[in-house]
Parts: sequence; structure tokens; C-alpha cells
Amino acid sequence: MERIVCLNASTGVEVWSFSYPVDYGDMGYGKGPRSSVTVEDGRVFTLGARGHAFAFNSQTGEKIWMRNLVAEENATVPIWGFSSSPEPHASEVLFHVGCQPTGSVLALSQANGETKWKVGRDEGAGYAPPLLIESKGGPQLICWGPNRIMGLPIGGGQAYWEVPYEVKYGVSITKPIYHEDIILVSGYWHGTRAILLGEKLGDAKILWSDEINLRGLMSQALYRKGICFLLDRSSGLSAFELKSGKILWRDQHQLTPSERNPQASIVWSEQEAGDALALNAYGELVFINLGKEGYTEYWRDQIIGKTWAHPAYSNNRVFSRDDKSVVCHELPLATKSVRK
Repeated sequence: MERIVCLNASTGVEVWSFSYPVDYGDMGYGKGPRSSVTVEDGRVFTLGARGHAFAFNSQTGEKIWMRNLVAEENATVPIWGFSSSPEPHASEVLFHVGCQPTGSVLALSQANGETKWKVGRDEGAGYAPPLLIESKGGPQLICWGPNRIMGLPIGGGQAYWEVPYEVKYGVSITKPIYHEDIILVSGYWHGTRAILLGEKLGDAKILWSDEINLRGLMSQALYRKGICFLLDRSSGLSAFELKSGKILWRDQHQLTPSERNPQASIVWSEQEAGDALALNAYGELVFINLGKEGYTEYWRDQIIGKTWAHPAYSNNRVFSRDDKSVVCHELPLATKSVRK
């Protein structure tokens, strides 16, 4: 059974829930849905591990529509199941599900689930959500699939550009980032690519590539003032220049322990100041400052058990989950007291 559960944010009391049966078959790590829930304009959008897409009323839990994207759109299930969260765009919601023969990204109507358009050609689905950007040449949709990175037209049509990048096991996991006209993706086995976009929609070229020294896994890189901060599989949290890939420092796994799959979900809490929050694989919430010269740890607190799940933040609350529980953790509101 896959379940969508709505809890009262202040008390944890269940408000509504919905469940449906799923046959996981021989899918790797068959222990439940992977993608985060998306909430937009009073609706809740979900994507199950086997391609069941739903829309619900966020307040009542009433089902608005359901689509089986594997059966109805020939979506291709990745080794570890669909993991890309639904991405809202205007009156549509986008799913990275690898429809065949075309449709890496599928756009459905938010109102009724009707298929509006498809775009992108890849042999399967990646795990990363698509990224909507406004480039110099105009708007485009960045999709990192298991075999290529693509700049796609919103609404369908031929790709503006494609950069080959075949990744082992199809693990294109982290959502790309876009700054200074540069698209950055980073993978576990085949490292990081920086793609420079030009004046026209079709202008794209590899700016630099590093397959050895910068290899991210599940944690999206953060960007600030020309510097990126990435959790590398071999050396831990690493800072590097976006334009050159030059590595500035490593933390040697101080943020999260060195393991086969090191993980920490990192977000800015105050980007201008360089302050960030990280939930590591051991369930420790860590408050840090990231800069060009290094990083400072203000404090860490055990808030949950071992987890790879991304937390959610709302004002001074952190919502996190592991395999057994969901926890709401309250942070101090004042910046100075947070840093103590």
C-alpha cells in the first residue's frame, strides 16, 4: 500500500489519509514511495514509485483525479522506482517519467489530470525533477535524464540542445541548478558537468567536467556568490568555483559520516549571510555557515533516526521523517539565538 497522509502541523494529529494498493514486483528497494508531495493552489500532487499520479484537495483529502502513467502513457519505471517530485508550472503539473517513444517530461492539467503535452527523448526516466529557467535566449525546461542533459521547449517540440551524459543505473538524482548562465549537474559515478548557455536557446556547451573530484549523490548543490557547496561521495562537503570547478576546501566528512552513500539534505536558512541547515543521514540537524574560506558549525541536534528523506521547513519549524516516525522540531526565531 502507498499512502498520502495529511497531519495537523501543530499537533501531528491525522487530518486525512488516502491509500491504494501497488505491486512493486522486482523493483529495487521496494519500501514505499520516494518522491516528495507537492502542494500548489489548494491541491496536493503525488507520484508513486510505480507511476500512480494523484491530485487531492489539500484541506479535505478528496481525490480530484488519478492517472496510471505506466499503463496510460508508457512511462518507464527506473530501477528504484519513480522519485521525481511533481513540478507545478502555470495551470499544469510536470512529471519526469520517461514516456516512450517521446516524453521525458509529461505535463498534466492541474485541474483534471488531462495530458497537455510531452517533451524530451531519453531511453528512460531519471530521478531528478525538471528545472524551469529563464535563460538569455528565453524560457526553457532543463531535464537531466539517465542518458543526457536536455534543454527543452515548454509546451513540447524538439530539444533546443542536448549534452550526452550516460550515468550508471540511471541515477540522475539531484535537481540541476542554474546560476551565471551555467547549468550544473552532479552524479555519483560520473561526476559533475557545468554547461554554459549562450545568447540563443540552442547555444549550450560543456564549460568544464570533473568525473573524479566532484561526485554528488542525492543532495542538491547550494550556490552563493560564485561558489558552490556540494556533498561529495569521497571527501564530504566541498566548496568549488562554479565557473572553473576549482576546489576550495573539503570538510572530510565532518558534516555527515563517511559511508558508502553519504547523505545530508542542505538548504539555505539565510543565503546572504551564508547560513544553512543540514539534516544528515544520522538524523542530526546541523546549523552551519558556508563561505569561500571554509565553514563554521554553530550547533547540531539529534531530531530523528537515520534517514535519507528531505525535511520540510516552515517558519521556525522543521518537519522530518525516518522509517518509523514523523517529527516536528522547533527552532529559535532570533538569528543570534539560533547561532548559539
